[in-house]
Amino acid sequence: MKLATLRTGGTTKAVRLDGDILIDLGVPDVGTLLGRDDWAGHAAAATAGNSGTYPAEGAEYAPVVPQPSKVICVGLNYRTHITEMGRDLPEHPTLFAKFADSLIGAGDDILRPDETEQFDWEVELAVVIGKRVRRARGEEAEQAIAGFTVLNDITCRDWQFRTREWLQGKMWDSSTPVGPFLVTPDELAGGVRPALDVRLTVDGEVMQSDTTADLLFDPVALVEYVSTITRLNPGDIIATGTPGGVGHARKPGRYLLGGESVVAEIDGLGRLENRVVKEKSA
Repeated sequence: MKLATLRTGGTTKAVRLDGDILIDLGVPDVGTLLGRDDWAGHAAAATAGNSGTYPAEGAEYAPVVPQPSKVICVGLNYRTHITEMGRDLPEHPTLFAKFADSLIGAGDDILRPDETEQFDWEVELAVVIGKRVRRARGEEAEQAIAGFTVLNDITCRDWQFRTREWLQGKMWDSSTPVGPFLVTPDELAGGVRPALDVRLTVDGEVMQSDTTADLLFDPVALVEYVSTITRLNPGDIIATGTPGGVGHARKPGRYLLGGESVVAEIDGLGRLENRVVKEKSA
């Protein structure tokens, strides 16, 4: 299934993509849907005959989960990216966090703050959690994965590297597109360990191109690791890291100045297409 949170009539609706229509699932967003024990059956059972529908063409999507209880991100998880950043392969995942206020929809503008001169891109495969787990292992960790989506971990590099902690470069308001769909593992090659092509372009120029098969720590391993530290709730997001090709690693560095069109896409999951807009300081 492909599930999304649709904006319509000043509100949002959880929907399932069915050909060229979106079927209303009777709840306000995908996060709320995943809070149901029977979410998969409920979403699959909805039909155009017994639910409201909307055209898929021209649809405006909110973040696929608008208010996750947590967004955990993984740094240095593609071998190509680790190499370009001059790092050794890590023994454990490198974790940091984002907050719901940073998330935007698949077609929303990315706000570039005045305070940065090094605004950078990072296309990522994101895991969406479908059940509450703690210290999950093996099959339990696999079953906790509701599906996958696309996330662009836009980063203020000059703020990220002010200190050894990365959080302040990663959590800027209205900077992180996520969506458009949650795609369940049964639709993907590799299932809960998908092997999918990943790309990012800026104004049509390819900046990143790789495959999720290059991940050092795969989605199941990340669910196991993160759930050891903290409980994972339905709708929580784990961004699995970015491949090589970020602007900061280029010589000279290349950054988003404002006005660019940034497209992040993963085969089978869809695409984020966002324009970078300079944020006006209050």
